[in-house]
Amino acid sequence: MIPVTVLPTINAVLNGTSGLLLILGYLLIRQRKITAHKLCMGSALGTSTLFLISYLAYHYQVGSISFTGHGGIRALYFTILISHTVLAAVIPLLALMTVSRALRGRFDRHVRIARFTLPLWLYVSVTGVLIYFMLYHLYPPA
Repeated sequence: MIPVTVLPTINAVLNGTSGLLLILGYLLIRQRKITAHKLCMGSALGTSTLFLISYLAYHYQVGSISFTGHGGIRALYFTILISHTVLAAVIPLLALMTVSRALRGRFDRHVRIARFTLPLWLYVSVTGVLIYFMLYHLYPPA
């Protein structure tokens, strides 16, 4: 059994890994390496799914964690957190729509939606790691 205290770090690693896979998948499709692109994007989806499961398990057991920073850093933290949370709620639907269009061979529609999905998903992955760093390392909970 994984101790609950390590789940935030695991979540950050999963988020960061997803972000790297998204970038690599994008670079691969630009080089027309379709099979490698599919593998990277499928792995990004799988990694993000594992993140979501781990994230929900952690917060089910622990609840919410308060950010202890004050002043400007607090405003910055909540600005990042709110934008991250809103987009994180949309990404699963966008990602599934993007993947389903590719799986059905609707590449014209896949490309159209991927142009929105990729930067938003990447933003959510990167800000997830940033939120982890700010919450657990910059201003660790008491």
